[in-house]
Amino acid sequence: MREDVDWILENCQVWAIVGLSDNPSRAAHGVARFLQERGKKIVPVHPSAETVHGEQGYATLADIPFPVDVVDVFRRSEDAGQFADEAVSIGAKAVWFQLGVVDDAAYGRAREAGLRMVMDVCPAIEWRSR
Repeated sequence: MREDVDWILENCQVWAIVGLSDNPSRAAHGVARFLQERGKKIVPVHPSAETVHGEQGYATLADIPFPVDVVDVFRRSEDAGQFADEAVSIGAKAVWFQLGVVDDAAYGRAREAGLRMVMDVCPAIEWRSR
């Protein structure tokens, strides 16, 4: 997994962040800001399609009108698998399941489709530990 973490952090510039809203008390809000401060383009994905950190939000991954490198999922494990499948559908290069988000079946499907994938990991923590 370490290899995939490093690859994603180094090679993925456009991060679609599923579950990102303009609520500063949520973990996604802080992680998105962290990524943005390190030069990554963030794309909020939330049913209300809110603008967050100055970036236009989209209701679904399929609504994003440009290529996405990684789909970063801030949703419960039981809901996360559908976003791994959607990442495959939109042609993303990788899927990132945040801390506490684990779905082994989704991991297998994403890997089988050729995507890099990590689970139960935070990019902000991993960035600092490199």
